[in-house]
Amino acid sequence: MTDTTIRTYTSEEEREETTEESGERETCPECGGRVLSDAEHAETVCEDCGLVVEEDEIDRGPEWRAFDAAEKDKKSRVGAPTTNMMHDQGLSTNIGWQDKDAYGRALSSRQRQKMQRLRTWNERFRTRDSKERNLKQALGEIDRMASALGLPENVRETASVIYRRALEEDLLPGRSIEGVATASLYAAARQASTPRSLDEISAVSRVEKMELTRTYRYIIRELGLEVKPADPEQYVPRFVSDLDLSDETERMARELLESARQEGVHSGKSPVGLAAAAVYAAALLTNEKVTQNDVSEVASISEVTIRNRYKELLEASDTAAPA
Repeated sequence: MTDTTIRTYTSEEEREETTEESGERETCPECGGRVLSDAEHAETVCEDCGLVVEEDEIDRGPEWRAFDAAEKDKKSRVGAPTTNMMHDQGLSTNIGWQDKDAYGRALSSRQRQKMQRLRTWNERFRTRDSKERNLKQALGEIDRMASALGLPENVRETASVIYRRALEEDLLPGRSIEGVATASLYAAARQASTPRSLDEISAVSRVEKMELTRTYRYIIRELGLEVKPADPEQYVPRFVSDLDLSDETERMARELLESARQEGVHSGKSPVGLAAAAVYAAALLTNEKVTQNDVSEVASISEVTIRNRYKELLEASDTAAPA
């Protein structure tokens, strides 16, 4: 009769054995060299001596193949990634508007009525309380304004996070949803170094400029956001692109702004006005045809501001004004 000894391991001993096993897999047992995983042949091979350490490994990837990004997206069966740009982060079910089945055939009248009732109830269940309804309306407003202003997705994500923080910290009572949403987008654009002027933001917003500035200052102060003053050079590429000017003009505008910064001209001046004046002055210096009215429409500022800043920039620069 043989005695069977049962040994129990503590969690620390198990951890040590697991570490040892993983260490053996990382080095070749024959020569101590580094091992590589060959997914095509389902093997783990030593790169020094060629020893096959493991074979017939399990392929945990998809069973299909794709030769470009479009085909990969088409064949993938997973959902979209979570995003802060949706009130439920994109985790809820969304019933499509097409009244067709999986084979593309039109539904009967009775089935269409049933699907419409399902859409109605699904939309009601997506927002459980007033807080989620508030968030849904605000994020939709942020997305609408960002699309109108041509802001990238990272700015929309940041604006959504700022609004969520304002909602969680109970900063909305006494203020409109549109006002806080607009202020969040304005702050996010400045943080991402893709600023838009107050006039541009106000043009696509449903709130007045005065309410926007008041709400913006309140949100910045209460949330402790770090927003640096806008740099005039950040506006230059967009103005140059909208006016269809050359790269030489953009380079010259940057040089004019740098000279003005060294002379202290930037202090107390609107960054949008300085950027617009620099683009106008640079276009004249590079012999490109552009009028003050053209720059004024692109930058949403008055021609008087452009003329005043234009003179100050030329005085601060070593470049002489054109005759």
